[in-house]
Amino acid sequence: MGENASFWESLIYAHPTCTTWKQEAEGSIYHLASIFFVVGFMGGSGFFGLLYVFSLLGLGFLCSSVWAWLDVCAADIFSWNFVLFAICFVQFVYVTYQVRSVAFDREFQELYSALFQPLGISLTVYRKIVLCCDAEVITLEKEHCYAMQGKTPIDKLSLLVSGRIRVTVDGEFLHYIFPLQFLDSPEWDSLRPTEEGIFQVTLTAETDCRYVAWRRKKLYLLFAKHRFISRLFSILIGSDIAEKLYALNDRVHVAQGFRYDIRLPNFYHVALPESPPGQRAHHSHHLQRGSPRRKPAGVTNCGSFLAP
Repeated sequence: MGENASFWESLIYAHPTCTTWKQEAEGSIYHLASIFFVVGFMGGSGFFGLLYVFSLLGLGFLCSSVWAWLDVCAADIFSWNFVLFAICFVQFVYVTYQVRSVAFDREFQELYSALFQPLGISLTVYRKIVLCCDAEVITLEKEHCYAMQGKTPIDKLSLLVSGRIRVTVDGEFLHYIFPLQFLDSPEWDSLRPTEEGIFQVTLTAETDCRYVAWRRKKLYLLFAKHRFISRLFSILIGSDIAEKLYALNDRVHVAQGFRYDIRLPNFYHVALPESPPGQRAHHSHHLQRGSPRRKPAGVTNCGSFLAP
């Protein structure tokens, strides 16, 4: 204990306390270094935030090195600040290389800014998603079909980048698909990874369209490696299906003029109060067991549900 006490006493009292303070201020280089430190520590997150932090801290350590070399004439102070400057410089170069390695074409950059960046997805994660679709944007010309009812297999997941897609079933219009919406989210959600299926609707380009497509097997391999990406797509697909369902809800009316609400499983009981109980039960049973792509009995101007 005595040796430890003497060690701490020597460490604390080895140098005399300041009795007089230096009257003149340090040179402008020292204050410039302090300003760089203050501003540098206000940096944000992400790649560009790191570039901001390392660039300003590096300038601050460089100014401190110059100050130690010219004003203080202290080799140890100069050495430490110069080493810290070198570390910041190396980190700046490394982050710059990472930023360049995750650069994308204009359409993928716009897609990131509009859809993935607001969700807090980093560029490194987004790069894995882009590589999974081979960084390719596919063109679909006007009046060409992306999928045909009863013929096209469900083997990919596509996201519309530009243009407009018309969805029909048996020649009847259902709804449109707009940019930043999935073309086949209901079909994707209706199948398990090992199952196969075909489209129950026809998707036709109303304008020249551009879309990104992920092959089914390749995307499932990505999900297996990165659970975070799997959860991300699950959220995006679920939200997309909900938007399509509520878009269809605006077009659905029963014959008596009541508006169909998909949130009410017993909507016939609400919409058709004059129907006999037995008839209402028959309608409800038919609705529950009917194909979700077909029109419910007693409903006019009905699009369809989305799940096949």
